[in-house]
Amino acid sequence: MQSPSAGLSIGLGSLVLLFCSYGLYRLIKRVRQIKQRAKFFKRNGGLLLQQQMTSANGVVEQTKVFTASELEKATDYFNANRILGQGGQGTVYKGMLLDGRVVAVKKSKKVDESQLEEFINEVVILSQINHRNVVQLLGCCLETEVPLLVYEFITNGPLFQHIHNPSDEDLHITWKMRVQIAAESASAISYLHSSSAKPIYHRDIKSSNILLDEKYRAKVSDFGTSRTIMIEQTHLTTCVQGTMGYLDPEYFQSNHFTDKSDVYSFGVVLVELLTSKKPLSSTGQFAGWKSLAMEFLTHMEDTSLFEILDAQVVKEAKEEELVTVANLAMQCLNSKGKLRPTMKEVVTTLEAISSPNQPSGIQQARPKGNDMVMEINSTLGNLANLNTFFSENGIDGSYSIEIQPLACNTLQFRSLCLCLKKLCSSLLWNNVCF
Repeated sequence: MQSPSAGLSIGLGSLVLLFCSYGLYRLIKRVRQIKQRAKFFKRNGGLLLQQQMTSANGVVEQTKVFTASELEKATDYFNANRILGQGGQGTVYKGMLLDGRVVAVKKSKKVDESQLEEFINEVVILSQINHRNVVQLLGCCLETEVPLLVYEFITNGPLFQHIHNPSDEDLHITWKMRVQIAAESASAISYLHSSSAKPIYHRDIKSSNILLDEKYRAKVSDFGTSRTIMIEQTHLTTCVQGTMGYLDPEYFQSNHFTDKSDVYSFGVVLVELLTSKKPLSSTGQFAGWKSLAMEFLTHMEDTSLFEILDAQVVKEAKEEELVTVANLAMQCLNSKGKLRPTMKEVVTTLEAISSPNQPSGIQQARPKGNDMVMEINSTLGNLANLNTFFSENGIDGSYSIEIQPLACNTLQFRSLCLCLKKLCSSLLWNNVCF
């Protein structure tokens, strides 16, 4: 018969063996996890990132490297209820770090070797950008199956949502706010083009990539397809990438992406702000889609701008501001990239409108080419009958001017300005001479 002490010894031995087995299991699991994460780190471009983050002038300021467990806890293990948005590059989750900071965690789609370069590219570019209207990258995680990026959380989400699908709780985006958002977004893009260490082409400017913070200030985001270029380069030759409705037709035809391709895309955003219409809409026919940019240009050419504008925008804005922004949008949408304004010129025009101390005469980027809209369009638009106007002011009523503001060349523009100058002079001095 087995003694009680022997039974106790066997029980304790079994318990020790169980604990040892569990400890060994945890150790093996931990070692495998470390190896797995090291494998993911290498596969997700960790070595490439380390190379990219080191430049000839030294090491670029490092972003925080998060552990997989940190981000799993922050997002409740990537719970579907935490999803903020989904796009071509991946899914964005809302999370909270241990220090209480609310963040946005971008979980990339399962990527192959060719797509890893885009992910690493976004990390490197964002680590070099310091602009108040560009979303801030807080860090990344490469030890998961798919790479993760951690951004500052932008409270009010994408501009697209507020323009096209506002909820009852959303603040109404007034005309003044729209111009301010446009000016801030343009400032960020201008910085990318000309003020950063190396020029950067965003390559996916659209209203869903412009986020609004708690004060409804613009934050340009999503640099997955962005590219840096050498200062002496004039364009990138790439496979066409971007979002339909925003793509520069010149880039689509030539595969040459320039800074003016970003300008075209921003022109579409301006039209969205003016019309509250989506960049592409169904025509109701099989596989039929209508381009907002083309529809807008048609209205401009037909001098029927106010037929396409958002009714609420028309109520809130001054006519000269609407015409100025519409003219600017048309310049951005010029089919020839060389005739489009630079983003710096775009910023100058928009800031002149949004500034509380703006002068009465809003300065615009200089009209270029046959497709540019004349700045005097709004003034002449108020003269319903020029012959009556002339006769009432003692001017020969037989003299007439055929106004075609959307199809004038530079010579016609200068001639008409000279004519108006003479007209104003004649009214002031009561001495008309043409």
